[in-house]
Amino acid sequence: MIPTTTRNRVHVLALGGTIAMTSAGDGGGVRPALDARALVAGVAGLSAVAEIDFDVVRPVPGAHLWLGDIQAVAERIGDLLEDGVDGVVVAQGTDTLEETAFALDLLCESDRPIVVTGAMRNPTMPGADGPANLLGAVRVAASEAASGLGTLVVMNDEIHAARFVRKRHTSRPSAFGGAGVGPIGWIAEERVRVPLHVGHRVHVVPLPGAEPPPVALVSVALGDDGRVLDRLADLGFAGVVLAAFGAGHLPERMVDAAARLAETMPVVLTSRTGAGEGFRGTYDFPGSEIDLLSKGLISGGALDSYKVRVLLSLALAAGWGTGRIAEAIERLSG
Repeated sequence: MIPTTTRNRVHVLALGGTIAMTSAGDGGGVRPALDARALVAGVAGLSAVAEIDFDVVRPVPGAHLWLGDIQAVAERIGDLLEDGVDGVVVAQGTDTLEETAFALDLLCESDRPIVVTGAMRNPTMPGADGPANLLGAVRVAASEAASGLGTLVVMNDEIHAARFVRKRHTSRPSAFGGAGVGPIGWIAEERVRVPLHVGHRVHVVPLPGAEPPPVALVSVALGDDGRVLDRLADLGFAGVVLAAFGAGHLPERMVDAAARLAETMPVVLTSRTGAGEGFRGTYDFPGSEIDLLSKGLISGGALDSYKVRVLLSLALAAGWGTGRIAEAIERLSG
């Protein structure tokens, strides 16, 4: 075997999800069942990579998590790093894994590795990928190569930056990819390789006791007329992310509603395509990016709509105004 650089201590935080699900033997589907001890015990060779500690934070399917849960995970990670842990692995369901990873990237300022992983195939299936993904995640969290990169996602022996990773398939082990940029590294023969680094990081500190406020995500489709936008303030939303057409365009009938909304709360313009940077100065017609930005909407830059929603909710919990939110998006796009 080719040796790899390792750290001494890696802590595994288990949140549930497919990686921790198994059958109850009653003929039904799989459900959360494996605790952190069982997860770690089921991975051959894990103890040779690092000294492993573990505990359970919130053992639920990924679809049941809230941003407040991820704030609690970030606080737990902070305590672990303060106690001298060299890296942290978060194992959770893949339904919301990309959002959890990005939230942790914003909330955790340390340069020590924080790695999120999960599984696409549950332990009852042939080729279950949970053990391999957990081993890979621990290997990355124990590697000097992962220092200073922010939160990472390790799946299928690929290393992804939290701000770009997306779940692109419902079931394949290769479901996760970096939208527009690909992986920034990989694992091969126990080596952790990270030839690419992401740009500037942003740290968000919510105000003491502040809960992340609700932010609406509205995806635009052919023929939309904007009537839903006029209801969002009354429903208690504190901000809105628009997943618009192409490089950032809305139907003409939605423009006035979007402009009215931008007068009362932050409205961020992203693309429903999920990859590529939103334009700022190319198209100039009613509902184009030039028109919408002139009416007070904020450009989502190179972030996809899901990442912007996480950022906007945490930023509002931190008391940020629209100027600082726009600056953060620009920094994360660079």
